[in-house]
Amino acid sequence: MKKLFSILALGIILISCDPKKSTTNDLAVNTPILTSLDLTAVNEDRVPVSINPGRFTQDTVIYRLPRVIQGTYSVSDFGKYVDDLQAITYDGNTLDVTKIDDNSWQILNAKSLDKITYYVNDTYDIEKGGGIGGEQPFSPAGTNIEPDNYVLNLHGFIGYFDQLKSNQYSLEVTAPSEFDRTSALQSVGTETSEDGTEITSKYFAPRYFDITDNPMMYGNLDVEEFMVGDIKIVLSLYSPNQKHSASSLKKTVFEMMEAQKAYLGDINSTPRYDIYVYLSEGDEDSPKGFGALEHHTSTVAVFPEDMPVESLKSSMVDVIAHEFFHIVTPLSVHSEDIHYFDYNQPTFSKHLWMYEGVTEYFAQHFQVYEGLVKPEEFYNTIDQKISTSKSLDDAMSFTKMSENVLEEPYASNYYNVYMKGALIGMCIDILMRKESDGNRSMLSLMKALSTKYGKDKPFEDDKLLDEITAMTYPSVGEFLNTHVKGETPIDYEEYFEMVGLTKAEKEVETNYIFSGGQNIIFDGDQSTGNIMFKANALQNSFWKSQDIQAGDIIKKVNEKELTMQNANQVLQGMFSWQEGQEITMELERDGETILLEATLTKPTAISKTIVEDDNATEAQIATRKAWLNQ
Repeated sequence: MKKLFSILALGIILISCDPKKSTTNDLAVNTPILTSLDLTAVNEDRVPVSINPGRFTQDTVIYRLPRVIQGTYSVSDFGKYVDDLQAITYDGNTLDVTKIDDNSWQILNAKSLDKITYYVNDTYDIEKGGGIGGEQPFSPAGTNIEPDNYVLNLHGFIGYFDQLKSNQYSLEVTAPSEFDRTSALQSVGTETSEDGTEITSKYFAPRYFDITDNPMMYGNLDVEEFMVGDIKIVLSLYSPNQKHSASSLKKTVFEMMEAQKAYLGDINSTPRYDIYVYLSEGDEDSPKGFGALEHHTSTVAVFPEDMPVESLKSSMVDVIAHEFFHIVTPLSVHSEDIHYFDYNQPTFSKHLWMYEGVTEYFAQHFQVYEGLVKPEEFYNTIDQKISTSKSLDDAMSFTKMSENVLEEPYASNYYNVYMKGALIGMCIDILMRKESDGNRSMLSLMKALSTKYGKDKPFEDDKLLDEITAMTYPSVGEFLNTHVKGETPIDYEEYFEMVGLTKAEKEVETNYIFSGGQNIIFDGDQSTGNIMFKANALQNSFWKSQDIQAGDIIKKVNEKELTMQNANQVLQGMFSWQEGQEITMELERDGETILLEATLTKPTAISKTIVEDDNATEAQIATRKAWLNQ
């Protein structure tokens, strides 16, 4: 997962809805669970769902939707979006159902249960009012139900019986025939209605995990399919106002994934990878939690639709690259907590520094290593991560934070997995290259762990740090115990010295909301609801050229009123501004209105940043060249 600022089956046995179902076990553990979604029968913005589990020989069963899903490290409570759940007998009557918590239903007299039916609301249009993630929604894990678009994260529609999570699932999705439909789940055929207006697509999942791991998108989509080496890429995009197209992003995605494959080398990859992109138009009922969520062979991403195309391309590289690198960890290298995940009461691994941090490091490092960005751009990214990480709890044990990620004070420090977590990956990478004269790296370590374990064999959580130490060097073990398990902040200059880097004042590129590093140039007054420029805005070359003053109140941005309520959304848009773009801003200064109209120029600021040391030794330079592939 990354948030923005902010199996092949051998066959299917279809069991009819008949009282003569197998009763060889206490529960129908060998019976495929027949599930269906009907997008042609949406009722009050709700999709009807049917679940036929086979014959039970137990009197009481519990049906659940996930409270937490893998990769999000937050509570989603998908059961909250279920309405009118009914348990129906073979003769058409209903059974007693008791809702025992937000996500669980107890069904009595289950021996006579034929199927469960219910309606599912989507999450995108209610995020402001407490959709998934509450005040900080994470839309890529959510669901969408619109006449022309359906984001089918199946964990939001289909649940499980506790004892049947290892059962096969047969899924049918009925939709209008004119819809485009893309799915990461294995397709086993289609059936068209007699009048040709509806198509039912049929899918197979070996177990419940595969239901949650394979999203779909239906509707009026823009789809591009292309090959990157031996991987088929399917890029599905929904832009409600058609401001962007899949074809405009195809070249960027191709170059990114080609470089990623080169970077990963001989790590096994999937034969197909799906990328689902939903672009939010920014309305009251539009999704607001931007970023992406990884799966084994796909990712779901949500971005603002009003992003300029170059900004969208940049975000795609940054975010989608992160999700694709998850094929290394946790998808190939993971603990027992992840392998035997409990969707209702999960336990969490101690190693978010690896799952999210090292993945984020790879997503940045491959860009410089494969020549997509210059070293100076990479240094600037690292510097920004250091600055942001220090604004969080820099002395918090990462293993302790990981294990307790749903609780405070750990939950509010989760964002540091993308900052300090990535820096942990960088430091280990530099250490290993120094110790091995450039022959070993963080990536080679992850390859070794992937070979030892792989997607079907989890490691023991408490033994990982000792295993890594035995596979690498004592210095790596000391680093892990001191800075990852321990609470000692990292002295990054010690590691920069190993590769001949230092800190110095320099004019650096920034963006339109920072004055350099992560120093935001706006402030807010809760008592008045005003948002204004801070004094450091004058350190930003663009705003200085516009003669703004500290204390100027920002009333409108591109004719959109700026308030405390929509500040995050508007500032996220400014974060995506690009050189050459025309902008307007209405300011208030000493009671007078000032209208600013300008063409964006590249913003710079004087900042103490990472630079290459002119006095670096040959050994330091050699290690840096190995690190950056120069």
